[in-house]
Order: sequence, then structure tokens, then C-alpha cells
Amino acid sequence: MSRRVVVTGLGGLCATGADVSEFWANAKKGVCGISRRTLTAGEEFSITLPVAPIDGFEARLESLGREMSRADRFTQLAVAAADEAIADAGVDFAGGLGARTAAIIGTGIGGQTTFDTAYLAMLKHGKKPHPLSILKIIPNAPASHLSIRYGLKGPAFAISSACASGAHSIGVAADLIRHGSADAALAGASEALLTYGAMETWKAMHIMSDELCRPFSKNRKGLVIGEGAGVLVLEEYESAKKRGAKIYAEIAGFGMNADGKDMINPSADGAADAMKAALSTVGAADAAAVYINAHGTGTLLNDPTETKAIRAAFGADADKLIVSSTKSMHGHLLGAAGAIEAIATLKAMEGGVVPPTINYDEGDPACDLDYCPNEARARRIDLALSNSFAFGGLNAVLAFKKV
Repeated sequence: MSRRVVVTGLGGLCATGADVSEFWANAKKGVCGISRRTLTAGEEFSITLPVAPIDGFEARLESLGREMSRADRFTQLAVAAADEAIADAGVDFAGGLGARTAAIIGTGIGGQTTFDTAYLAMLKHGKKPHPLSILKIIPNAPASHLSIRYGLKGPAFAISSACASGAHSIGVAADLIRHGSADAALAGASEALLTYGAMETWKAMHIMSDELCRPFSKNRKGLVIGEGAGVLVLEEYESAKKRGAKIYAEIAGFGMNADGKDMINPSADGAADAMKAALSTVGAADAAAVYINAHGTGTLLNDPTETKAIRAAFGADADKLIVSSTKSMHGHLLGAAGAIEAIATLKAMEGGVVPPTINYDEGDPACDLDYCPNEARARRIDLALSNSFAFGGLNAVLAFKKV
């Protein structure tokens, strides 16, 4: 059995938007959510660097319910995104649907805020960890909380594949519906690791920018880390159509593989093969109506490798494509990147507007595609890919098609 899977609800938040509406409005305007912040641990430790935080989220916690006050920030963000997605879809899990609904929520790291707080308290003050620390840290916390919050009894688990976690979660959830293991799903990812400990660790890798994120530009200096969450409501097509649901797009293809090469250096061949796999079930498409939301981290290695991979996947049609990286605005959300970028991709399809790659100021001969620099562009989009390529050589590509 193979069934069609569609997206009927979107929910998300990041540095450039407290919800999907604000996020998308700012994406079209090229608003940058990156700023220099100082992150501290106690009174002795601090680090100042460009990040893309969500400001003001604490004011929303009470509206999420008492249970969320005892959850880590990455779970809180996921629940806020899921609440929005479910409201957007207008879906009701009563009447048996909850028993057949999955909750697949990924993360790259998990409860980093709880980790930092607990270790500082133990090592500096000799305090014992909070009794619920493990429940706050575990990567499956968002999936479990959502299953409890909405009475979902289908498959529920976390996927942790670094920067591909969000795309993997959406693709795997779609496969569960496609093959009859579920009828609907909440799928996406969440990440919240803007803490002193995490940022010192990332800084040690020497891949972070000391200013803005400039994907595909010659003078790019590296990535900028942000926080956020994105959740999609997925449904079987016939059921969604029967209830009169708004359908954003069909998940027409999903490609995932491993480079089998290196933990850090990406492979153009692996990325190209993942794109080809996603396209293999889509059918013919006019390249002039194809949009690629690139992984586009702004690092020296990733951007030319992804460019080469796109050329390998599309051949001569690569010059007709339009490509952009929204990480230039909201930063790299790590495990949640594929989820929030899937939302950007779907909104681009819906409105016929390609969000720009901002902070682009000089072309790189090794990055020679149309990256929609600095300003959004009107464009008919019949087919869109959302690329996610993670540390460890883990690739995930989602293909969305208009219904």
C-alpha cells in the first residue's frame, strides 16, 4: 500500500518570527534575526558572539500550561509550534484519529539548557540535579509531551541526526502514513542550545562567523547558530480532502542517505544522490518553476559542495533553478533547521515568492547558481526541494509538489 501524503498545518518560531505569519512576513522582507549577545554561566563564565535567539518567549510560557514550566526550552518551543500547526490545520484527534496519529519530533542535541544548569550547580555548588532533569534532557521529550498533550497513540519518537533531524523526522513521518502505519502525524524538530557551554564547544570548531551569516558569498566566514522549532501536520491525502482541509502541498519525494566518507567534510556525491532520490518519485517538472531551499550554512566547505551537488542532480537545468538560504536570516537551527526551512519552502510555494539569501555581497566562482541575493523574488513554484546535510555525512531532502 502506498498513499499520498499532504501538509495541512504549519507551526513554527525562530529569531525572525514568533509564529509562521510573522516568520514568513520577515522572510519576504529579508529581516535579519542575528545579533551579538553575551551568554553566561554563573558569574565567572561568559561568551559574546553573533547568535539568532528568540526574544520574549518566556512571556508565552503560562499560556502553554503548567506542565511546560517543568520542561526544557527545546520542548517548550516544540509545543508552541505544534499548538500553532494543529490550529492551522483545524484537525481534531478525537473519533479515533488520535490512535492513528504519529508524533515524530527531532532534535540534534536535546535539553541543553538543563544540561548546563545541572552541571554548573553540581560542579560549582555541589547541588544535586533536579529530580526531573532526565525527563527534561532526553531527546524524545517533545514527542512524548505532544503525544500526552493531544492523546496521540500512534508511533512517537525522536530522530537525532544533527542538522538533518528535522527533515528526517518529516520524511519518516510521511513514510509512516504512506505505508499505512499512521493516518496523520505531527512532524518536525526543535533546538534550543544558546547556552554558554554549547557555544564554547561550537566555537572550538572554528566554523562560526564572527559577524553575519553570508551563504554562498565569497567572503562568507561561517555559520551563526539560532534557536527555534517547526512542526508540520501531515495527513493522508484522501482523508484531508474529505474533511475539506487546506492543503499546502504534497510530500511527493524524500531522499536520505549517508556519504560514508567523513564526519565533517561533506560529499557532493552523497548530497546529489539524496536529491536524485527525492526527485525520483516526483515526475517531470519545469526547472524554471523549481525552487531549492538550500542547506546553505555559510561555511567554506558546505556552500561550494552543495552547489556542485545541485549541478550534479539537475545537470544543465541547474542554471534555470532558483536557490536560497534562509539561514542568512534566522541562523542555523541545527536539528530544527530542516523543519523551519520546510515551512519557508511551503510558504514560498503558496505565495509564489522566493525568500532571499541576505548578506550576499560578492559572488564566488565556486558558487555559481542563482541564489536570489538580498531581495525576495516573485516566482511560480510547482516543485520545491528542502535540503538538509548534516555532520557525519547524513543527507535528507524533502520534495514538495503542488496538489
